[in-house]
Amino acid sequence: MIEEQDVSPAHQYKKLENAFVDSVEKKFRIFSQTILVFFRRVYQKGRQRFTVMFIPHSEKRIFNFQISVFTLVFVVFLLSVLIVAFVGLSTHFTSTNDQIVKVSQSLYASESSLESYKDEIVELRKIVKQFKGQMEAVLGEIGTEKANNFLEQGVGGDLSSLVSVNDIEIGSLRDLSDLRTLRSYLANSLEPLSEIRKVLVAQRGLLVDIPTLWPLKGVRGNVTNHFGFAKHPFTGGWYLHKGIDIAWGIGVPIVVTANGTVQKIDYEPMGLGHSIMVRHKYGFFTRYGHMDRIIVNKGDEVRRGQVIGYMGSSGLSTGPHLHYEVRIGTGVVDPVIFLNIQSPLIQQSITSR
Repeated sequence: MIEEQDVSPAHQYKKLENAFVDSVEKKFRIFSQTILVFFRRVYQKGRQRFTVMFIPHSEKRIFNFQISVFTLVFVVFLLSVLIVAFVGLSTHFTSTNDQIVKVSQSLYASESSLESYKDEIVELRKIVKQFKGQMEAVLGEIGTEKANNFLEQGVGGDLSSLVSVNDIEIGSLRDLSDLRTLRSYLANSLEPLSEIRKVLVAQRGLLVDIPTLWPLKGVRGNVTNHFGFAKHPFTGGWYLHKGIDIAWGIGVPIVVTANGTVQKIDYEPMGLGHSIMVRHKYGFFTRYGHMDRIIVNKGDEVRRGQVIGYMGSSGLSTGPHLHYEVRIGTGVVDPVIFLNIQSPLIQQSITSR
């Protein structure tokens, strides 16, 4: 009886699996044998020896030695590694040396540039010192107090950090061209500042010769009568009051309101009592009346702010006061026009002149 063959899918899959495994095992055995044969041949070749002989031309003994292929390959490999390492180190050394040369050149250039900066800053400091002196002189002429503080606040954030040679750091300096431009700018500013100072001096000389100072020293007083038409306190009639009346106590110092010369000292019992007439430049005259005492003489040169007498009630007077007049030529003008002039030059004129 013939057995029926199993043709089910599972049987066929199992058959294919066994065939695949057999094929893989066969190929692995062949590969393993091939590898084994290769290494066996390499080993055999490596164990082969070469004889190296050194035969001298003389009758000296011949020198020879044997070396295996493995040893020869190892020596060649070692020499190759040494050659590659030597070439790499040489290249690195050459590159490093080039970098050192470049850094040295850059450092030398930086030192030269730094010296140029220092020289330029030294020159700049000289110009700044001159500029500061001229500026202080100008500020002094216009009466600005604390000129030094003004200059320090005005230029301290830019110039003081700029001109300090001792605190120079590489990378913190301005361009040399900027320093030279600034030095040139300051140097070119010196002459205009000098001219401005001359103008201010001339202006101050003009102002101290014009009667703009308050005629009482240390007190303000009360203006009891203004310039212009008014009723006479004794006659009741209308008349031209030629000045202003400033009332205060007897003995208050009276000062001359501008530089000038005492032209006239007079006494009018029915008028201004003890009075002084002072002649100034530019056609100005000032008159001081109802004084208690006069301490200057006719012809004396008087300076602005100088005490010339003391307040009183002499002449035809309603009480202690100063009658103050300003004249230009032969005409009278309102003194308040000049007393209202406000200028720092006027405020400092007493002490400066």
